Amino acid sequence: MLGYGAPLKKDEVDVVIDYLAAAIPGPPRPVGKVIPGSVQATIKEWDTPTRGERVRDPLVARDGYIYYAGQFKDKLGQFDPRTGKFKEWDLRPGTGPHGLAADEEGNIWFTGQSAGYMGKLNPKTGKITEYPMPIPHATPHTPLFDRNGTLFFTLETGNSFGRMNIKTGQIKLATSPTPDSRPYGMVINSQGFPFYAEFNSNKLARVDPETMEIKEYELPHKDSRVRRIAITPDDVIWYADYDRGYLGRFDPKMVQFKEWLSPSGPHSLPYAITAAGGAIWYNEAGANPNTIVRFDPKTEKFQAWVLPSGPGSVRNMMPAPDGNLWIANSAADKLGEVEIRK
Repeated sequence: MLGYGAPLKKDEVDVVIDYLAAAIPGPPRPVGKVIPGSVQATIKEWDTPTRGERVRDPLVARDGYIYYAGQFKDKLGQFDPRTGKFKEWDLRPGTGPHGLAADEEGNIWFTGQSAGYMGKLNPKTGKITEYPMPIPHATPHTPLFDRNGTLFFTLETGNSFGRMNIKTGQIKLATSPTPDSRPYGMVINSQGFPFYAEFNSNKLARVDPETMEIKEYELPHKDSRVRRIAITPDDVIWYADYDRGYLGRFDPKMVQFKEWLSPSGPHSLPYAITAAGGAIWYNEAGANPNTIVRFDPKTEKFQAWVLPSGPGSVRNMMPAPDGNLWIANSAADKLGEVEIRK
């Protein structure tokens, strides 16, 4: 709430927290389920420099650094896994940085979610450039470059999907067909077509990169709510059903769905998800402690590890060239690496 402009004084925060916890307790958090298997993984975590920054969305860059957003403190961060050193840059107050993407020249692009702009950081010079959204009250969410260097992004409010020419700064938006659908996580398939999740509806959507025409696909269950999605080399979409606690598979060619209940159950809140090493990896943000889950599409078997920092929320994850995964626990302000060994 504070990160999005709630008019609270510091001495009022604890009072509001206690009230909300008592008035809206929510369902009990399930115990994070550990599932043994053939894959060995070790999870290492590092405290980021700024407390309360809500670290999120790690980006594995070509220069060997890991970049991240400090959403509540208006910062972008850089971590060197070779030395363990951090560096952070201050953004304009009220920016609320969210997703990150890197271009061919090594610039780090970010969505200024609270301030309604797309931003670019040059890590070598520290220069920050802003590109405002063409519509008011828009909150750009997830950015992603295609193979041609075009920057696509979702807008959680504004009910839109965006395309940007980073050389000219020109931005074009397309309206998501379902009103108030809250476009969220995104992937791009081998043909260059972006797919995104509609977090406020039970739909996935595909975008024509040239015409910006949007086609929607309704998920099998009316109560499904998806935040993040992943994609495998066969162009199959995998999704984390946050509200129902399921892992899902969607084949756009056959328009076929299949789902599996997540190991910690219907209240496990699957959130961050990615594909790496022939498997699907995701986080159960509702489990206590949080878990990192591996799913083998061939055997349809799960394996799971608990997060050392305990409860929290891993909002996005990204594989590195060495096959390991990078995560960020927003609640604990920790950047983490999942080191995977066969």
